[in-house]
Amino acid sequence: MSPIELLTTHPHLSGEAPNPTAEGLRGNIENYIGMARVPVGLAGPMQLNGDHARGDFSVPLATTEGALVASFSRGMKAITESGGATVKVIDEGVQRAPYFELADLTTAANFIAWVAGQTEAFRTITGENSRYAQLKSVVPTLEGNAVTLRFTYTTGDAAGQNMVTICTDRICRYIAAQFSGDIKVWYLEVNASGDKKANYANFQRVRGKRVCAELILPRAVVKAVLKTTPETIDRFGRAACYGALQTGTIGVHAHLANGLAALFIACGQDAACVAEAAVGTVRMEATPEGNLYASVTLPNLIVGTVGGGTGLPTQRECLELMDCFGAGKANKLAEITAGVCLAGELSILAALAAGHFSAAHERLGRG
Repeated sequence: MSPIELLTTHPHLSGEAPNPTAEGLRGNIENYIGMARVPVGLAGPMQLNGDHARGDFSVPLATTEGALVASFSRGMKAITESGGATVKVIDEGVQRAPYFELADLTTAANFIAWVAGQTEAFRTITGENSRYAQLKSVVPTLEGNAVTLRFTYTTGDAAGQNMVTICTDRICRYIAAQFSGDIKVWYLEVNASGDKKANYANFQRVRGKRVCAELILPRAVVKAVLKTTPETIDRFGRAACYGALQTGTIGVHAHLANGLAALFIACGQDAACVAEAAVGTVRMEATPEGNLYASVTLPNLIVGTVGGGTGLPTQRECLELMDCFGAGKANKLAEITAGVCLAGELSILAALAAGHFSAAHERLGRG
C-alpha cells in the first residue's frame, strides 16, 4: 500500500477524522486541551523471518527528525534484499521491586526464609488481581536489616507496568499482614526494577521482552544499498565498541533510541520506556566469505498491543498497518521492533563508516 492509498483508508492518520473527545481519552490523559500531532512516515518494506512476524512489513515511524525515515528505509531495503532477518523473542518478564525494612538482621533473614515458602500464595494473589499476569519468580536481596524483593511477571499482550504494580501492591499488603516479625516500613518500589531507566541487572537478563535479530548481508547488497563494504563497517564497529567502553555505556549500539522512540510514539507505547528499551548490543562483523554478519539484541523491550495508548485512534491505525493490534500480537510487535532497530543500525553504521553521515543530514534534515 502506497502512502497515498494508506491515507485514504486510515482517516485518523490522514487527519480526516475529528480529534477524540476528553471522555474518549479517559484513562489516557487529564486536563485535556488538544493533540500534539507528530508527523508519521512509512518505512520499508522490510522482510522478516520470525516466529511471529513473517513476511514483508511497512513500519510507521513518528518523528520530527529529518533523514530518520529515509535512513531506516535504507536499512530495511538492505535486510529485504538479503532475504530477510531472523527474529526471535528469547525471554520475557516485567519487574517490580518492593523494599522491606525489618527490626534487625535476624528478622530480615527469617523474612527471606518465610517469603520463600509463600510463592503459591503470591501466585494466587496475582491471579486474583489480573487476568493476564503470571508470577515467574521472587528474588530477594539482603542488606543488613533490609530486604528488596524483585518480583518478575509475564504480562500477556500488555506492556504490563500497571499490571505488575497492582499485583505487587496486593502481595506486599499480604506480606505486611501475614509475616509474624516486625516490619518497620515497606515501599512498593525502590528503583531496583529498572522501570524507565537503564539497569545493568536487566541488561544481563530481561525486562519486558528479550528479542534478537540477525542476518548475513551479501557483499553485493552492502556495496549497492549501504554504499560501503563489510570490512569498513567491521572496522568502524570495533572503534565504536572502544568508545562505548571508555564512556561507561551499557551496551554497544549507535542509536537504538531513534527507532524505538519513533515506533513507540506512532504505536501508542509508553515513550518513557525508551530509557530502558534502548539498552542493547549490536554486532557487525565481516565473514570469512566477505559478507556482513549483523545482529541486534534488545534485552529490555517493553511493548504491548493491548491497553495503554494502543487503543487511541491514530495509534491503533499504526498498529493495524502491521497487523499488530489486539490480543495475541505482542510478540509479533516485539519481533518487528527488533527488525526496525537492526535496520537503523545497519544504515547509520554504514553512513558513519563510509563518511556519509553528515551529508545525509544536510540534505534531508534541514528545512
